[in-house]
Amino acid sequence: MQIMSRAKKTILSALSGTKTPLDGTIVFTSGATESNNTALLGAVHKSRPHGKKIVSTAIEHPSVAKTLTRLEEDGFEVVRLAPKDHEDFTGALIGAVDENTALVSAMAVNNETGFKIDVPRLYREVKRKNPKTVVHIDAVQGFLKVPLDGDLISVSGHKIHASKGIGALFVKKGRNILPLMLGGGQQGDMRSGTEPIELIAGFEAAVKAYRGDTAKFAELKAYLLDRLTRLDNIGINSEALCVPNIINFSVRGVRSEIMLHSLEEDGIYVSSGSACSRGKKSGVLGALGVSDRDADCAVRVSLCADNTVEELDALCVKIAKTIERVRR
Repeated sequence: MQIMSRAKKTILSALSGTKTPLDGTIVFTSGATESNNTALLGAVHKSRPHGKKIVSTAIEHPSVAKTLTRLEEDGFEVVRLAPKDHEDFTGALIGAVDENTALVSAMAVNNETGFKIDVPRLYREVKRKNPKTVVHIDAVQGFLKVPLDGDLISVSGHKIHASKGIGALFVKKGRNILPLMLGGGQQGDMRSGTEPIELIAGFEAAVKAYRGDTAKFAELKAYLLDRLTRLDNIGINSEALCVPNIINFSVRGVRSEIMLHSLEEDGIYVSSGSACSRGKKSGVLGALGVSDRDADCAVRVSLCADNTVEELDALCVKIAKTIERVRR
């Protein structure tokens, strides 16, 4: 229990991104998918008397998007806004809230492009419009990278170099949700099942050891974009409103799958979208204004504190070789 208590305090202190910890508790889960499902299903079923409307985005992770579809089947109205349709996207989410809104669920940082929203502003203004509306933030990519606030916040350990299989859900003080996992009543009846103490300890250690630096990421991103734009027919999908550690770009004329396999030959591992949507076309890039043609050849590069300029050079050299081989 001491290990769990200490880990909760560490994560609470890290969540806000400021010197002031968020006021609430941490419920440990198996990962962000469970945290997101618990937050959405637990919140709306507790909030049924307050409304049947849910405001979200068209760029959510499948663990949120598919849960929202299930809630639609249960009779909720789900409004999904696309960033490409709104110059002030955070403002658009706030503007969609009314007296019938039970829940707002939004991704702090998009996992495919790094597109970010102003989470503190979203939370503050939604509560001003309707104090009864529950605000859930999927902070899997945003944790330790952007300021956070919300009634419910989902995080995942492996995104900050902890083990897979451990995540957490922040529940703000005074907020009650219905648990999904029933049984022995562990974690205050919020998530039954024997707690994986070794994974929880590892999660805390990863939070303490995290050394991602926004300034360094920004330098690496600028360097990579400069190298990429020297190549022929490259489209950049991660613009100014994106965090610097995620860079999405399209190598036109080379399908994503071909590029990924080519890079793997040299031990360079990137992705083409969400790890949970392998083999399926993502609608995220379209909702951000990227054409279908560019989406079919999109590549996502995720940076960590250990990445170097030399590694980015190797990436660009291999991309250039692949372009020469495939486009001729």
